[in-house]
Amino acid sequence: MSANVRRTAARRSTTRRAAALLLGAALVTLSATACDSTGGSSVSTEPKQTAAATGAGSGAAKPADGKPADNAKAPAKLGDTIALKGNDPADTADVTLVKVVDSPEGADEFTHPADGKRFVAVQFRIKASGKKAYSDVPGNSAKVLDAQGQAFGTTIADTKAGPSFQVPANIAPGETALGFVTFEVSKDAKLDKAQFGLDSGFAPQTGQWKLG
Repeated sequence: MSANVRRTAARRSTTRRAAALLLGAALVTLSATACDSTGGSSVSTEPKQTAAATGAGSGAAKPADGKPADNAKAPAKLGDTIALKGNDPADTADVTLVKVVDSPEGADEFTHPADGKRFVAVQFRIKASGKKAYSDVPGNSAKVLDAQGQAFGTTIADTKAGPSFQVPANIAPGETALGFVTFEVSKDAKLDKAQFGLDSGFAPQTGQWKLG
């Protein structure tokens, strides 16, 4: 396959992904406007606890004063799962921050970050935990923040870190999907947090993980 043919195929793929991202964001915005009656939003940094983590039924020792240990209040980090809610009460998901790959190469010879920028690929696992299927564009749902609080949204690029989510991602209730989303950030940016929200980020709740 010639370089021109490969370049044309890459451009077509990027155009299709961009159109899907925009359409997904538009549809979710309309849905959020129709369904959201909470009148507010929140950021959750609390990892989902398991029986083993809480010591339930495990005979784990507890502090003498009966209060939870300090590490029970530690913010979610790499490997942790956060239970998230959408605008519709039936739309919930358990989202796990699985992996962060700094400065991965583009998936092909035509994919490069802009001058002064670098790619960061973040892998999430999404489990549709509610009664409704998860049907959304994960790339619209995620962002990363640096130590100064500056936020970076995703970019339409695949990298050698691993496969991206399908666009849109459709996950049946009880099932999971694993994929990367890619960010283009300043070369000197020191990333501090990752965030993810349902309904393309328009849900009233956002999950937040501490990086590093």
